[in-house]
Amino acid sequence: MSDNAYDQGRLDLPFVGHCTFAKSRPITNWDEINADVAVLGAPNDMGTQWRPGARFGPRGIREASTLFSFGHAGAYDHEDDTMYLTEDQLRMVDVGDADIVHTDQAKSNANIEKAVRKILEKGAMPVVLGGDHSIHAPVIRAFEGRGPIHILHVDAHLDFVDERHGVRYGHGNPLRRASEMDHVTGMTQIGIRNVSSSNRSDYQAAIDAGSTILSVRQVRQLGTAGVLAKIPEGVSYYLTIDIDGFDPSIAPGTGTPSHGGFVYYEVLEIIQALARRSGGRIVGMDLVEVAPPYDPTGTTSILAAQLLLNSIGFIFHARQKAQR
Repeated sequence: MSDNAYDQGRLDLPFVGHCTFAKSRPITNWDEINADVAVLGAPNDMGTQWRPGARFGPRGIREASTLFSFGHAGAYDHEDDTMYLTEDQLRMVDVGDADIVHTDQAKSNANIEKAVRKILEKGAMPVVLGGDHSIHAPVIRAFEGRGPIHILHVDAHLDFVDERHGVRYGHGNPLRRASEMDHVTGMTQIGIRNVSSSNRSDYQAAIDAGSTILSVRQVRQLGTAGVLAKIPEGVSYYLTIDIDGFDPSIAPGTGTPSHGGFVYYEVLEIIQALARRSGGRIVGMDLVEVAPPYDPTGTTSILAAQLLLNSIGFIFHARQKAQR
């Protein structure tokens, strides 16, 4: 077990230095990516139907992540008696943002997909910071030929609309688009609740495509083990997390808040359980819809950063154990 190395080098407090995700090394030439995790920003909110602002999500999450990343040689979890995020478990870099072309959703999506394909080509796991949920469609398309992949989707909304007035790539469509891809073999969609963006036919289409749909109340009735039992084994997994899956009492900074959402540990424990059961076969993740302008306290960005860092730690600790 490694110790925290406060006595070596710079103290490097959270408010000092470059504001990359978790103060990881910045990489501007993507051909030079040599890491286990590459964090990419996708600051696009052209797909929103109500309140914009998620374009500032990557910056907000990066800044919040510095709170958890000063002077450490890993992070100790006393409940698990485990060191996570140690140098022998993973190398993480921040590759900046995909280029977003204002008013051009198709070009912006193409740039996001190209960036994720490059990360995968270099052998790293992409962690993508949205942006609204429309960014999920080009991200998951970049995994073409890398299936079978089962998607774990955390959200207040189903996001399974097919088309409205010609719009197929807004933030209400991404899981429908993902379901049409050959490498995506199914989904577990949790947190879906309240008056939503999808109608009865969208729900039926999701079920027909192989989705298991669980509300917050159903997840609580099942518990972590019950939810895990509904997720198929023997495949790779991708996590797409909309911050509005959480209750607005802890995540007010989002464009489409919905009351009755998850609290922090309900989601974290499901991710940890999946990482453990699969031996870390989570191949990528995105976290979307953080809109800092609606949360002057910054608590939503802190929640996002903390969830991502813990999830990355769980995934790579599980991979290390599986290789022993």
